[in-house]
Amino acid sequence: MKRLLMALSAAVLLLSAPVASFAGSAYFIMDAKTGKVLASSNADDLNHPASLTKMMTLYLTFEAIHRGKLSWNSRIPVSSAAAAKPPTKLGLRPGSTVTVREAVDGMIIKSANDAAAAMAETLGGSESGFARLMTQKAREIGMRRTVFVNASGLPNMQQVTTARDMSTLAVALINNYPQEYRLFSQASFSYRGHRVRGHNNLMYRYEGMDGIKTGYTNASGFNLVSAVRQGNRRVIGVVMGGATARGRDALMASLLDRYIPKATSVSASRLVASVSGGKAARQVEVASASDDVAVDVDTQTTATTTNKRAEAVPMAFAAASNVTVPMDRPAAMDEILVSNKPAAGGGWQVQIAATPTAQAAKDLLSEAKSRAGNALANASPYTEAVGKGGNTVYRARFIGFASRDDASSACSALKRKDFDCMLLPNKG
Repeated sequence: MKRLLMALSAAVLLLSAPVASFAGSAYFIMDAKTGKVLASSNADDLNHPASLTKMMTLYLTFEAIHRGKLSWNSRIPVSSAAAAKPPTKLGLRPGSTVTVREAVDGMIIKSANDAAAAMAETLGGSESGFARLMTQKAREIGMRRTVFVNASGLPNMQQVTTARDMSTLAVALINNYPQEYRLFSQASFSYRGHRVRGHNNLMYRYEGMDGIKTGYTNASGFNLVSAVRQGNRRVIGVVMGGATARGRDALMASLLDRYIPKATSVSASRLVASVSGGKAARQVEVASASDDVAVDVDTQTTATTTNKRAEAVPMAFAAASNVTVPMDRPAAMDEILVSNKPAAGGGWQVQIAATPTAQAAKDLLSEAKSRAGNALANASPYTEAVGKGGNTVYRARFIGFASRDDASSACSALKRKDFDCMLLPNKG
């Protein structure tokens, strides 16, 4: 019996290890006036957002209010599924309603999972439908590697983000919804006769901090996104994967103490998401499926160890994303790379990204072909425009693979060189 118990204990440890290993420590401190990165560690590693997810749920809620789809007094129906979400929650009852204002306050201050789910069902038809809108919006505002599959941040191995991406979302909230952003500074709110207090403890004591969100699950560790204004200086900080809430807060405070004095004090009407090497950061999407290729998220295998994370993202994003942009495919443009039409007939393609400009797609394909070597020797670079106006993106692909095995081999070679990729059948 003793040996059996020891064996079972060992099995439990082995099974739990991959999940625990996913919560990696990361931080990202940015001068939001200039976009300069002041300090970072593992800023592009994948981690689970936990309740930082609600920042995007709130972003889309504010957008719906500005578009007239909702008002602050609109009543949101509460389904049985929403009411059944585990804590933290407002305790909403199935069949009841909650006002938009109550739901927003609940998400910001209480981090209420039931309120997030109810809002998602109202705006997206279903929580999964809303998650696709969340991932689409993430791409639109420049979050390269984030995938949303629910509105609350409750545990799901396929819901991933990075410290850098979360800073981008914080900047978008401040820039695009400055009045609503002020709600993130609340320490409490009154909910149906009761005072509900928040738990963003660092915000309540750190000078100049006016938001924005905490998050925690076993898989994510303790997360925090903070925005600080001191004089004309504006700094965004992200800490992910903390072992304790107190340790996370202490790390954030020490980083801010050290780097806020290094931020610029110039005036600026809008904040900047980030820069790299003195130029605006190149915003490149994770490789995404075409709008008419369906991928079932439940059939994908999600990698759980650190060195497999990059491989998991494109497949998870494909499932969440027939949503890269409004899908209205225009004719291929003369300026777009090498070929205007994919080769007719069968065969396979490999997509590595969707970029905001044709030149960015061309540069990325050229770099990929150079670094991947023989694996792409017989492949042709190809780009197509998708979307209209400011929503247009340019899909960067390699075409001309005779078989799925050939395309898969090329994709493996690209991944070894740190490129994302996805296999797609040639529609001919």
